[in-house]
Amino acid sequence: MLSVIERLRIGLIGAGQNMCQKHIPGFQAISGVELAAVCNRHPESTAQVAQKYGIPQTFNSWEELVASDSVDAIVIGTWPNLHCEITCAALAAGKHVLTEARMAASLAEAQQMLEASRKASHLTTMVVPSPFGLQYGPYLDEMVSCRFLGDLREMVVIGANEAFWDYTQPMHPRQDRRLSGINVLSLGILHETACRYAPATTKVFAQSKIFEPKRPIINSVEWDQVTVPDSLQVVSQLEGGGRGLYHISSIALFGPGHHVHLYGSEGTIKMSFEPGPPYQETVWMGRIGGEEITKLELAPEKLGQWNVEQEFVGAIQGQNEVKLNSFETALEGIRFTAAVDKSAELGQTVELSSL
Repeated sequence: MLSVIERLRIGLIGAGQNMCQKHIPGFQAISGVELAAVCNRHPESTAQVAQKYGIPQTFNSWEELVASDSVDAIVIGTWPNLHCEITCAALAAGKHVLTEARMAASLAEAQQMLEASRKASHLTTMVVPSPFGLQYGPYLDEMVSCRFLGDLREMVVIGANEAFWDYTQPMHPRQDRRLSGINVLSLGILHETACRYAPATTKVFAQSKIFEPKRPIINSVEWDQVTVPDSLQVVSQLEGGGRGLYHISSIALFGPGHHVHLYGSEGTIKMSFEPGPPYQETVWMGRIGGEEITKLELAPEKLGQWNVEQEFVGAIQGQNEVKLNSFETALEGIRFTAAVDKSAELGQTVELSSL
């Protein structure tokens, strides 16, 4: 375990958009942290990131970076298909691990990652949390714990937009099961957000559809097969008897966007998230006896914020525990996604406890 004054050397694997916009500036703002190495899929991209952000070492393969003695911790920004392999290799090499969401491409891989982390319990492991709900999260945590909602009766989760409505646009990695695994669009990230305030899901029934089965391959005249649904509906049951309803779509022209609604026996909380830029988060709250639902307004000092890099470094240094997200918490999210995937395939209800 490192003390707060020692240097922490971080290696980046897969420095894409989120890594460059969020993680790199986040780590650079922390005293005693050095971005020591980077490896992207292509050498040209690796060199560009290294030059732009002043990263001294580059590697031609993630295996070489993981094995390097010049790195103490690994941040994984690849698509989910590589999360398990890199994580297990990094832990075996004695490196702390922060992996981008979603945790893994399958439940089996997530379970393998958790087992590897338990065998290396002296190392910190963390999954990047959903960015939705971080601003008002601390306040809502308090309100829900004080039973503002009463007993949760219904949970509505909506992630419906036109992101992939135009089938003439090149195929995106989120539409390729080989890269994204069982993860479907914004299902996991919105489910994670909702679960911060709702009881655990016990069973699901799902249906899905690929309306546009082929997409052009980028920089090619060839077309490829879409293997991730662009439309998904889920009905769920929660501990305590509450019900959930999900509408996830990337082909909803003029769709409603991203929302989580919580309807309880005594109150209602409605959350709206617009990824941006600029990112916008809005919350409405209403309780029995009130005349109408009202928009929540908090002073800036009471708002939460993106704190992923600080939480990861603080956990390594022994200053705090991992709150959002531990491997244990993230695995339960993948279990939900796996249940949805199986239910849609079989056309029948699936209990999460059976997986």
